[in-house]
Amino acid sequence: MATSTSPLARQPTKLDYASPTQFRFGIHQLPKVEFFAVQATLPAIALSDVVMPTPFKSVPMMGDQLTYDNLTVGFIVDEYLENYLSIHEWMTAIGFPKNRSQFANFKTNISNTPASARSSASTSGDIGDVQSPSPANSLFSDATLTILSNKNNPIVNVTFRDLYPVAITALDYNQAATDVEYMTASVDFAYQLYEIEAIS
Repeated sequence: MATSTSPLARQPTKLDYASPTQFRFGIHQLPKVEFFAVQATLPAIALSDVVMPTPFKSVPMMGDQLTYDNLTVGFIVDEYLENYLSIHEWMTAIGFPKNRSQFANFKTNISNTPASARSSASTSGDIGDVQSPSPANSLFSDATLTILSNKNNPIVNVTFRDLYPVAITALDYNQAATDVEYMTASVDFAYQLYEIEAIS
């Protein structure tokens, strides 16, 4: 019988490697971007630290703040630019609306986030949701990055709460191009937090 300290007990039980192509990305507010998504990044997080000075050496101590990188999603742009323009309109309605009515109309639109996915007062049980705006309107949305096994079975869900677009790449048109290359774009989203859940 193998003990907890024996080499046999320390061997991993799952030996398959993660593949960068095995994923699905869904964002409730942008179904056309969801359909054409070809790349998504699980953002990095960093824990702040505090340096305690001593007469001999400064000692690093753990901090109490997490910093999340932006979520980056790459997608193929459709011929009529519908998915690209949906992000563009979302950003301009927030940051530079044509008039007050554009912002008001966009803000009062019902979000595509399913009602069953959230309560009326909070997006999750996390304490950070208490003072945060719940996306009951279209200014915010939730998104899910689903990691798949090598048999295309979902094994991990990464849920992003209250995200909104902060940057989108340019579209480069070039008549000198000789090969057929489909146009792609990347969009960066800021969000409140993300939660990782293993699917049993």
